[in-house]
Amino acid sequence: MTDMESAKKQICDIGKRIYAKNFAAANEGNISMRMGENEVLCTPTLHCKGFMEPADICTVDMTGKQTAGKRKRTSEVFLHLEIYRQRPDIRSVVHCHPPHATAFGVARQPIPTAVLPEPDIFLGEVPIAPYETPGSQDFADTILPFVKKSNIIILANHGTVSYDTEIEKAYWLTEILDAYCKILILSKQLGHTEILSKQKGLELLQLRHEWGFEDSRWPQHESIDVRDFVAFKSEWESAALTNRSFGELKTPHETMTNSGLESLVEQIADRVAAKLRSEP
Repeated sequence: MTDMESAKKQICDIGKRIYAKNFAAANEGNISMRMGENEVLCTPTLHCKGFMEPADICTVDMTGKQTAGKRKRTSEVFLHLEIYRQRPDIRSVVHCHPPHATAFGVARQPIPTAVLPEPDIFLGEVPIAPYETPGSQDFADTILPFVKKSNIIILANHGTVSYDTEIEKAYWLTEILDAYCKILILSKQLGHTEILSKQKGLELLQLRHEWGFEDSRWPQHESIDVRDFVAFKSEWESAALTNRSFGELKTPHETMTNSGLESLVEQIADRVAAKLRSEP
């Protein structure tokens, strides 16, 4: 099997997985693999990703012009090509609509960190890019502030895009993110999301660094609280993001300020005094 044949089969296999996971309904989603300096394999438009065959895969150049394939290439290929242009190390891109992660993009709710170890280590802080109509270069350009700082991006009111050196790794990022977002939503429904302490959050960033994942927060790790949306908070306004769902991300004992403690002590003292006055 040639490299081209093997790559087409891998794309089809990932297509089946995202369809089976309900990450791409009907003909949604698109996948690509970079094969050379000016050659990219990508999925066709208007075709269910769960039922693709290698013969369905298209070939385009780095301008988006289709150079091979019996089906028409996806209209969202410009998003993939922009990622390849910005990140020469990237060889695969997966774009789909995982429901729980996409819900955060629809709600314009930033995703908290320091809740579960795996997302903090493998994903880091996840950005949400502004909305733009799919299929254009303007849509592709929405990822520019984030693409060099993260390997996965939520697209506001649209879906997610993940990318890595291998197609399997790119897909994994999507699966980890959606599982995490599902747990966040369930914990919210139960009434509380317990955030780890500042120190424990920093320890997860330390592990991420030790495991070889680049992270824009690391150079300033000694002076930051990773729970405060350090990496991408400056871009919140462009995507109309607001932390509505998770409040101030502090553990219960941290939210008790000095003034709060003084107030509590005063309340207890007043109740004790009132109790003493009422006794004969």
